[in-house]
Amino acid sequence: MSVVVPENELTAERKFLSEARTALAAMRERAEALGSGSAADAVSAEFLDAALARRVAQLADDPQVPLFFGRIDQTPEGGGESFHVGRRHVSDPDGDPLVVDWRAPVSAPFYRATRDDPMGLAVRRRYGFANGTLTGFEDEDLAAPAADGTRSAILEAEIERPRTGPMRDIVATIQPEQDVIVRSDLSRTVVVQGAPGTGKTAVGLHRAAYLLYAHRQQVTRRGMIVVGPNKSFLRYIRDVLPALGEIDATQTTIDDLVAERGRLRETEPAAVAVLKGDARMARVLHQAVWSHLTEPDEPLVLPRGSMRWRVAAHEARQVVGEVAGRNPRYLLGRSQLHHALAHRVLVQIEAAGDALDERAWDALARTKPVRAYANAVWPAVSPAPVLFRLFSDPDVLARASDGVLTADEQRMLLWDRPTRSAGSARWTLADLVLLDELSDLLEKVTPVAHIVVDEAQDLSPMMLRALGRRARNGSLTVLGDLAQGTTPWAVRSWADALTHLDQPDGHVEELTAGFRVPGDVIEYAARLLPHIAPDLEPPVAVRRARGQLTLTTAPLPGLVATALRAEGSVGLIVPDVAVAATRRSLTEAGLRFAVVGEVEAAPGAPSEPGDPDAPSEFDARLDLVPASLAKGLEFDHVVVADPAGIVAGEHDHATGLRRLYVCLTRAVTSLVVRHDDDLPGELRPA
Repeated sequence: MSVVVPENELTAERKFLSEARTALAAMRERAEALGSGSAADAVSAEFLDAALARRVAQLADDPQVPLFFGRIDQTPEGGGESFHVGRRHVSDPDGDPLVVDWRAPVSAPFYRATRDDPMGLAVRRRYGFANGTLTGFEDEDLAAPAADGTRSAILEAEIERPRTGPMRDIVATIQPEQDVIVRSDLSRTVVVQGAPGTGKTAVGLHRAAYLLYAHRQQVTRRGMIVVGPNKSFLRYIRDVLPALGEIDATQTTIDDLVAERGRLRETEPAAVAVLKGDARMARVLHQAVWSHLTEPDEPLVLPRGSMRWRVAAHEARQVVGEVAGRNPRYLLGRSQLHHALAHRVLVQIEAAGDALDERAWDALARTKPVRAYANAVWPAVSPAPVLFRLFSDPDVLARASDGVLTADEQRMLLWDRPTRSAGSARWTLADLVLLDELSDLLEKVTPVAHIVVDEAQDLSPMMLRALGRRARNGSLTVLGDLAQGTTPWAVRSWADALTHLDQPDGHVEELTAGFRVPGDVIEYAARLLPHIAPDLEPPVAVRRARGQLTLTTAPLPGLVATALRAEGSVGLIVPDVAVAATRRSLTEAGLRFAVVGEVEAAPGAPSEPGDPDAPSEFDARLDLVPASLAKGLEFDHVVVADPAGIVAGEHDHATGLRRLYVCLTRAVTSLVVRHDDDLPGELRPA
């Protein structure tokens, strides 16, 4: 590894960077100059304008972000060319590449080449930058033997660089095992079981960017969804895909995904939510929908001219059985029944010597007698009234739950005081997920090409089904850590999760190499693993810097003030019930801060008035973080206050320990655990 940089070569690289920026600006200007004037019609013009706007946005240049971060020099046998590798493709006016996209096949050796398998490379170069200015580079000779302990100082500096603000991309530091996941084919569903600091979230987002590049037309046409655990998390990751030039992915939460089914107005006991999230509820809902069918006991009579055509009751029952036997969506089957009954009449008419075409068949299906008969046998239903009757009428629930739920479970589901109608029902999140299932039973949900779902271990089986049907004929990237499951309905195995997603052939990859969380911190948090996830491999910190770990009973404001004197972001994580008191304490101490999740109060929960001049979350040096929203976030310095209170804030001790594990593993540089001599027993020295 060469760290001595000749000044003339550094000057040449800086000149090349300037030329690449000029070329990118020219590409953007050409895109902006294109218009929709040549479009054939208004619809085409609108489509072309939208496409051009996306292209212009993809070519945006941030002078603080380097256009390239590496270079590969091929051996003569490998092609003999050199390529600068960057976040997006940049070409000169003649169309020749100045910078190749990190996702292009030619870039793969930058991430995967080793001395044992150089993949046609002679030299791999990494660049160092500061505020967009190229400061140096390192060359790795892949033909030379590696010296013991040799590691890339530039790579380590980039991994450990202090951060303030939302999450950034890791495109310059992707490791070989991560790159294998990122470049997985679109047809493959991949589960990434990742310990804290292993980069699973970044890997998932980079796979999204890769698929948008490698399968642009298919993914853009059918759509891609990125699902996060809450809105704060989405705001934290908001800049990653745009920084990689990708803006065609919808970012949402499971709550918002099912919000179109009804208004979230209520919460409910954990035990009830767990039952509603149980996969058995899919059978209950299926039986509730199809119980609306009735057996015809009278003939269908259709007057036509001077004739009266009849379909006997036993024939009608046969028709209903044939249509239902195809297992259609309920509303589609209802439409098919109209035509199936009309076809029986059509056969009789043709047997009588009258030749009819398909238009006549459609006309017969739309006649009043056929529609009335079919509607009586196969009535129209909609999701909300079905669920309303299920939870308000014991007899309806008993019939739908027969052989599926116990009597005690049925009593748990019944409302104590039902509202007058479905329109005034106070739906919970679990109810909205059930309404989503009902909607798909009635009418097929439109699927997308790919879904990336983070913190998937916290989703119930019914939530996973909601994602699975949206990935029907598509694939998913499933990100999570079983040790961080903190909902009462959290999954306990990825095999179960893949079953609920209807992706049983999905592949599970486990990441255990921690590049972000310091060794001292991760080893301390890992004391909890035997109690919360004994089957998982403990994470291993691969960073040279061990980090700083402090256990103390000192006053909290002073600890926070000390953390703020260091470089980088600071996260103060407290039990949810302590947020209001901690806010007052920080304000009295004269500290400026933002509160993570300020806009996400639970339904009916009072909100604490905030400082209108306070910075927004992730744009402040100091963020006050409720323990329930810490998952997925990272800060350079973390202060965890009242670990015993964090554990006690959950519905059981095991879940409380998992929540604490999450909170303890948010630090990139230092962790301070502030307690009152009441550390959970699992964290005390043996």
